[in-house]
Amino acid sequence: MLPPRQGLLARIRIASKCPARPTSHDVLWCTLGSLLGLGTVSFLAFHYQLPLLVAPFGATAVLIYGAHTSPFAQPRNVLGGHVISAFVGVLVYQLMGTTWLSVTLGVSLAILLMLLTRTVHPPGGATALTAILSGQGFMFILEPVLLGTVVLLVVALLVHRCRGGDCYPTYWF
Repeated sequence: MLPPRQGLLARIRIASKCPARPTSHDVLWCTLGSLLGLGTVSFLAFHYQLPLLVAPFGATAVLIYGAHTSPFAQPRNVLGGHVISAFVGVLVYQLMGTTWLSVTLGVSLAILLMLLTRTVHPPGGATALTAILSGQGFMFILEPVLLGTVVLLVVALLVHRCRGGDCYPTYWF
């Protein structure tokens, strides 16, 4: 027998329980990591004249520095999600150009491949979108996407080690 349905207000009360506030120590280290990691990849994005790439990298920074226990923040997902999405975005752009249909297909195929490879990283969708909107070639996958992703991950590993404990990553592959 199924339990009785809860009313909307009861479900809101249950769903609205906030997670514990992070310690000041954790906030400081996460902020430092974001400043170092995102600062470096933002510099790279502007160096490659791709300021749009800061958006997916910024979202990655939120995950790996501020929500580092999430499955979406683990190195497998971060690296795989960005690289797969960059490849799909470039391929779709090369075949279809920049249209509403290519954007839709590119991001949707990136999601499909991330799901199939167990590398879901939500900012990856924005990486595919960036490749299509900015008309990228295949070098985009290595420079700046792979390079930027590695920089973010290396900084995350260093910062999380410095803050104490083996809290990141939860798993590698």
